[in-house]
Amino acid sequence: MNLRMIGLTAAAVFAALLPPAASAGPADGLWPGSDSSPPEGAKVKAEPRTEPEQGLLPGIGGSEGSDASDDSDVAGAIAPRTAAQCGPELTSPDGVEAQTCVLTEGRDTWARTYYRNATGEELSSVLTLMGPGGRTLQTNCVVGAGDEPDACETPREPSRGAVAEYSAVAEFATADEVGEGPLLLRSGSNSGAPEVR
Repeated sequence: MNLRMIGLTAAAVFAALLPPAASAGPADGLWPGSDSSPPEGAKVKAEPRTEPEQGLLPGIGGSEGSDASDDSDVAGAIAPRTAAQCGPELTSPDGVEAQTCVLTEGRDTWARTYYRNATGEELSSVLTLMGPGGRTLQTNCVVGAGDEPDACETPREPSRGAVAEYSAVAEFATADEVGEGPLLLRSGSNSGAPEVR
């Protein structure tokens, strides 16, 4: 007999029998009876946790400076959504690919450019966030010679105005002895309605 057919048949039978088997237990709790405590003599492997464990990052899973029993600020536990206003993905004839975005999350706004450098040499890049009232914020990025995708972003700053009033531009150039070379690619965030992620 063909082993593939046996495997497929076994998987189909398992998939067909799993839902009825999962729903065959009591629906009101883990243990039969009116309360949800285990019957006498049952071995329970884990004790219920009364205090949260320390998480991998500060502020996740409890921290030293917070009271874990205070659940009054449930809205603060929900992460705000990030809105992105991105331009098109562009590619230069020299092998630089980039897409530039203006991002907003909560009350913060910043610019980010995603890029890939296939030129084989190190490049310099300037990322500029332009906001309402002529405000600008520039970040210089060193773009490595590797062919792997990467990103560069400006620091976050408090939003001043509508998201549509912000734009960003990233310029990629070859790095010569002076630090400036010919422009290879200019990527912008374009205007338009932000996309919520």
